[in-house]
Amino acid sequence: MAWIYLTAAGLLEVAWAYAMKQSAGFTRPGPTAIMAVTMAGSFGLLALALRTLPLGTAYTIWTGIGAVGAFLVGITVLGEEVGALRLAAAALIVSGLVLMKLSSAH
Repeated sequence: MAWIYLTAAGLLEVAWAYAMKQSAGFTRPGPTAIMAVTMAGSFGLLALALRTLPLGTAYTIWTGIGAVGAFLVGITVLGEEVGALRLAAAALIVSGLVLMKLSSAH
């Protein structure tokens, strides 16, 4: 169950990062509220995952899901630049996440 919590926490991290971008520096109340709620949910689910998973593993995977997810949202939703080096960097992050998961005894 901890891995489900952790995955959901990572996806909520992507949601709050996107909402933060849409909040225009916290000047738009709707996206700011969405950001606050999804941030709280992300931290809460991470806390539940940390009851079982090691800190290093959980935090690395949580931030990795958020980083790669925000990168993908930036490209697909916000029209950000797609370049070979950016894609390679994201692939390296994903490979690190896979290795971190495989190295975990949980």
